[in-house]
Amino acid sequence: MKHSFHHLGYLRVEQVTLDNVDKAILRVLQEHGDISQALLAEKVGASPASCWRRITKLEEAGVLRKTVRLVDADTIGKGLNVFCQVRMKSHDPGARHDFELFINSHREVLECYSMSGEWDYVIRAVVGDVREYEALLMRGILTHDAVLTSSSHFALKTVKYTTSLPI
Repeated sequence: MKHSFHHLGYLRVEQVTLDNVDKAILRVLQEHGDISQALLAEKVGASPASCWRRITKLEEAGVLRKTVRLVDADTIGKGLNVFCQVRMKSHDPGARHDFELFINSHREVLECYSMSGEWDYVIRAVVGDVREYEALLMRGILTHDAVLTSSSHFALKTVKYTTSLPI
């Protein structure tokens, strides 16, 4: 595993170069985070000790982050995905920071991206029904001092959903 640095605007991003075994480990772990070391080693063609060392190095390098279990949204009554585009009143850094703190305080917001183009943010919220989303929108997002307007889009069905990055 090699490290290199790339500049993305004002950010300096450390990029890790992976060999084929590292890539195989990452592909398997993205699909089966609870796999045993022995089975992982078998699947990637390496020894369990080698896999353990590689995983430790990948964790230390920040390539592998926390391990989680995915919950099926429909089975817990949170199957409505809403994508909300948000336009800010201004691009003042303080206002944007306050809005981002506000968004991070809402558990129903799973993702939020600062965007280029016509809209300033895109939010993905998961709720149980339209009424629950209306509460988030009308008593939360649209009442925030920094927000000018928004546009909401309700997902009709999931065509593709994955948490696995292409490696």
